Amino acid sequence: MNGSDLIRFVDAIHRDKAIDPELVFQSLEQAFSQAAKKALSLDEAPTVRIDRATGEISSEQGIPIDASHLGRIAYQQARQVLVQKLREAESDTVYNEYAHKKGDIVTAIVVRYDGPHLLCRIGERAEATMLKTDQVPGENYRINGRVRAYVSEVEKRGTRIRIFISRAHEDFVRRLFELEVPEIADGTVVIKKIAREPGYRTKLTVASTNERVDCLGACVGVRGARIRNVVDELNGENVDIVRWSDVPKDLVRHALKPAEVVDVILNDSPRRATVYVAKDELSQAIGKGGRNVRLASKLSGWEIDIYELGSDNQPSLAPKAGEASPSGPPEKAAEPVIQPETAPPAEAAPPGNNNVESPN
Repeated sequence: MNGSDLIRFVDAIHRDKAIDPELVFQSLEQAFSQAAKKALSLDEAPTVRIDRATGEISSEQGIPIDASHLGRIAYQQARQVLVQKLREAESDTVYNEYAHKKGDIVTAIVVRYDGPHLLCRIGERAEATMLKTDQVPGENYRINGRVRAYVSEVEKRGTRIRIFISRAHEDFVRRLFELEVPEIADGTVVIKKIAREPGYRTKLTVASTNERVDCLGACVGVRGARIRNVVDELNGENVDIVRWSDVPKDLVRHALKPAEVVDVILNDSPRRATVYVAKDELSQAIGKGGRNVRLASKLSGWEIDIYELGSDNQPSLAPKAGEASPSGPPEKAAEPVIQPETAPPAEAAPPGNNNVESPN
């Protein structure tokens, strides 16, 4: 390999692998140094220099270095050193390119399934993994199909780069709103908290840092255009946007939207809220499989018990299971409903059924 061939080789590596030419030259110098020590039976490896303009190889010790005369064993050793160095350099390049994309949304191409997990390609050289827990129930991912996802983690272990993407992450919804709502991107509207059961329902509380900007209207957009774009990306997942409040009672009331709440009674220890609703609002307050009350609890930070109003239109606490009411069975009182810890399987709700609290 003469000087011009060496220069062309470095240029090809730079173009194909996007590796800095200087790193390639340094890798070649180290490879030739180790090969020369082996081929010439030297006690120490000579310091090899490659002219960056001509490709001429020389050593500081004055030892002649000719790549074609190093011998097969020395050549193989030089090749191994070079491959290792280039692999490390390529790994660093990929890591530096994607480390800052953690927390962003990327478009990935589905390559194959690895058991329950999904392997995708992002960019020209990077591979990402979507774990089973990061996939949305009910969504189908086709091989060679495109999918938008949230970069949840970028790890480097030796020369191996692992990138994890997710469509089930709560911050996937947050980033979608930041992309669709300029007021959120510039900080005028703030998303306080998000509670999500992927594929079924998402609730988020929002607040405005500018009293002249309505946080709910900004998120919805003209004729619902902004929220519709988010819902379309989530394949019809229900999205409830409610106004944030520093008053716990109001926050619990808002979190249970779209159900209308009659009264909220708080018990600071153990941070439990008793909520009363009208009979025709009870099923909506609970939600299918307890989903609405469960998400409202996560959103507000209060454990929520829901009771149906008594027949006299006053809060009438229902007796616990196995206990008799001192005044006889209530006519319309119901057993308290406490959100279950895990959601039972349910069908995803159809699109177009998203709720936004009224600005007024």
